[in-house]
Amino acid sequence: MCLIHVGYGDASYNVKPFIHLDRESFQPPLRQLVALVDNFLVQCCLPPRLKRLTLLFLFCLAQFLDSFNNSALFSAIPALEVSMGMTESQSTWIISGFQLTFASFLLISGRISDVYNPKTAFVGGVAGLAVISLCAGFVNDTIPLIVLRALTGIASSMTIPSALTLLVNVFPDPLEQARAIGLFGGCGCVANVLGLMIGAMFVEWTSYHFVFWFVTIVATPAALACVFVIPPEISNTKGNLEPAAAKWKSLDLLGITILTAALILFIFAVTSGSTDGWASVMVLVPLIISILMVIGFFCWETIIPMDKAAIPPRTWFYHNFSVLFGVALFPFLWWSTVFSIFTTLWQNVFEWSAISSALHMLPIGVAAFAISFTGPLSRMFSPKWIILTGLSFCMVATVLLALGGGRPEEYWPYIFPAFFVGSAGAMLTYTHTNIAIFQAAPSSMAGTVGAIFNGALQFGSAIGLAGVSSIETSVEATHGGSHEYSGRAATFWFLFAIMSIEFISVSIVYDRSTDHKPQPKHGDPENLARRSTDCDEKLKDANNESSVSLDSRLPSRWRKRDTCTEV
Repeated sequence: MCLIHVGYGDASYNVKPFIHLDRESFQPPLRQLVALVDNFLVQCCLPPRLKRLTLLFLFCLAQFLDSFNNSALFSAIPALEVSMGMTESQSTWIISGFQLTFASFLLISGRISDVYNPKTAFVGGVAGLAVISLCAGFVNDTIPLIVLRALTGIASSMTIPSALTLLVNVFPDPLEQARAIGLFGGCGCVANVLGLMIGAMFVEWTSYHFVFWFVTIVATPAALACVFVIPPEISNTKGNLEPAAAKWKSLDLLGITILTAALILFIFAVTSGSTDGWASVMVLVPLIISILMVIGFFCWETIIPMDKAAIPPRTWFYHNFSVLFGVALFPFLWWSTVFSIFTTLWQNVFEWSAISSALHMLPIGVAAFAISFTGPLSRMFSPKWIILTGLSFCMVATVLLALGGGRPEEYWPYIFPAFFVGSAGAMLTYTHTNIAIFQAAPSSMAGTVGAIFNGALQFGSAIGLAGVSSIETSVEATHGGSHEYSGRAATFWFLFAIMSIEFISVSIVYDRSTDHKPQPKHGDPENLARRSTDCDEKLKDANNESSVSLDSRLPSRWRKRDTCTEV
C-alpha cells in the first residue's frame, strides 16, 4: 500500500489514495470516499508533541484513579467498620468487590476497544467512575456500598484496555512507546502508595466519604478534557469502517459472557476461601463450575472463526506470550501482600496511626516511580535479563521481610531496604513484562492484550492474597496468634517459593531470538523480521509507478513533493 505525499502551502501530508486499481473497486463507493476524507483529516490534525504529552497525562491519570480506588480504602476500612458496623468478611468485600468486577470485565472491555473506537470506552469509563464514586460517598449502608464498589470495578475496567489501545496508537515508535508504557505503569504503582497516604489524611482530618469524592473531583474534569483532546478516530480505521452488525458479531459475546461468569465465580471462590474455609459449599461449588466454564470457553474459541474469537488460540503461540502472562501474575501480588500485612501489623499491633503507617510505605512508591522511567532499557538489553533482574531483587527483599519486621525497631534494618529493593524489582518486572507482551502481539490486538495483561495482574493478586491469608491464619493458630510475626513470615517464604519458580521458568522458557524484532502482523504468530526479497523489490517498484501515475492526475497544488513512501 502506498501513501501519496502531497503538499498544501507550507505543510505536507501522507494521504492514502482512494483509487484502487483492482477491477472490483475501480469506481470507489461512498465508504472509500469517506475513508479518504477521514484519513486526510487525521493526517492534517496529527497532534503536536504537547498534545501527545497531554494525552499521555490523561491516560496515566486514569491508571492513577484505578489504583487509587483500590489502595485508598485500606486506610479507610477501620473507619468503615466502625461507622457501618461491618464484619471482617464484609470489609474484605469492600476491596474484593472492586477487584472481582475489575478483573472479570477487562476482557470484554479490551474486545470493545479493539472492535469499536477506544475513545468511547475510555471516556465512558472515566465518566462512569466519577458518577459512581459520587454516589458511593453518600452511602452509609454496607450492602449498597459493596454493590457500588463492584460497579466502580466495571467502570475502571473500561479505562485500562482502551487507554493502552490509544497509547499504542499515539506512540507508535518502539522507543517512545516503551517510555509511555513505563510511565503508565509507574503511575499505577505510585497511586498505590499515594492512595494509602491520601486515604489516611481524609480519614484522620475529614471523613472517609472524601476518599470517594476525591475520585469524582479528579475524574470529572478528566472526562470532559478527554472528549475534546482525544482525536475521534485514533484507532484502526479499517475496524471503524465496518458495519455495526459486523462489529457486533465480532465481539464474541457468548465466549466473553462464559469467561466473565467463570472469572467472577472463580475470584469469588478464592476470595471467600480465606474467610469461609476451603471445604465449604460456598467455595467448592463456584470453584468447580468456574473451572468447567473456563474449559468450555477455550473449546468454544477453537470452534468459531479465528477473527471472531475474543482470545484467538493463536494468541498463546506468539513468541514468549505465555511465559510473559505467567510473569504478570506476580508484581501486584507482591505489592498487595506487603500492603495488607504491614498495614494491619502497624495499625493493630504497633498501634501506629493511619498516616504514620502510610508514610512508612513511602519507599515503595519512590522506588516504583523511579524505575518506571527504565522503559528505554528494553531497546538496549533483552527483556529476559531485565525481568530476571527484577525477580532477583524481589527475592532478596522477600527474604529480608521473612527474617525481620515483627518489631518497630526492625523497620530500618529490614523493612526499609526490603521495601526499596523489592518495589524496584517488582516495578522492573512489571514495566518490562508490559512492554514485552505488547511487542509480542500485533498492535491491532492492543486492547485484548492489555486486558489479558491487566487481568493477569489482578488474578495473581486476588488468588495469591487468598492463599497468603490462609497460610497466615493457619500458622498464627498454632504460633501465638496475630500479635506474633510467625504467620506473616510464613507468607513471605510462600512468596519466595513462587518467585523462585517464576525465575527458573523465565530462565528456561523465554526465547531471546525475537528480541527487538518488529511486531507480528495480525494472524501471523511468527514474530520474525522478514527479509526483503526480489519479489518485494518488484512490488515496491510497481507501487511507486502507480503512485506517480495517480499523482499526475492530481491538481498541481496537491502533487507530491517527495517520493512514495511504503507502509
